[in-house]
Amino acid sequence: MDTIDRQILAHLLADGRATYAAIGEVVGLSVAATKRRVDKMVEQDTIHGFSAVVDPDALGWRLAAHVQLFTNGAIPFERMQSDLTAIPEVIEAFTVAGPADTLLRVVAADAEQLERVIRRLRSLPYVQQTDTALLLSHLVRRPAGPSDLEVGDRGGG
Repeated sequence: MDTIDRQILAHLLADGRATYAAIGEVVGLSVAATKRRVDKMVEQDTIHGFSAVVDPDALGWRLAAHVQLFTNGAIPFERMQSDLTAIPEVIEAFTVAGPADTLLRVVAADAEQLERVIRRLRSLPYVQQTDTALLLSHLVRRPAGPSDLEVGDRGGG
C-alpha cells in the first residue's frame, strides 16, 4: 500500500459514494488508474465493502481492544460523541447497560499507540476509570442481520 492508495482510502472514507473521476482528480490519476487501484484493494480485502469499510490491518493498525469507560454520569451525549469522534483510533462507540457507561472498539498500530489512546481517554474530564481488553482473534465474523437460513427457520410449525 503506497501513499496514493492511502489517499484513495481517505477519500472513500470521507465519501464512500465518490466517483472514480472525483477520486482520481484528488490523487492525480486517471479514472481507469483509480478504478484499477480500487479494484485491487477490493481483491486484496483491504476494502471489505462499498460503505468503504477499510481493514485496519491495511493501515498498519493491527492491535484491537475493547475499552470500557466509567464516567461521572454528568456528560451530555453529544459532548461524549464529539470527544470520541475526535480520536481516530476509536472506530466504534456504544452506550451500554451494565457497570460501564460506554464501550469502545479501538485500533492501534502497537501497544504504545494504544496506551496513548487510553491516556487520552482517561484525560477526558468526565472519565473516572477505564477497563481494557485486548482482542486476539475473531471466533465469529459476519454481517449484521439474520442469514437467509435463519429467516427460513423462524416460526416453523
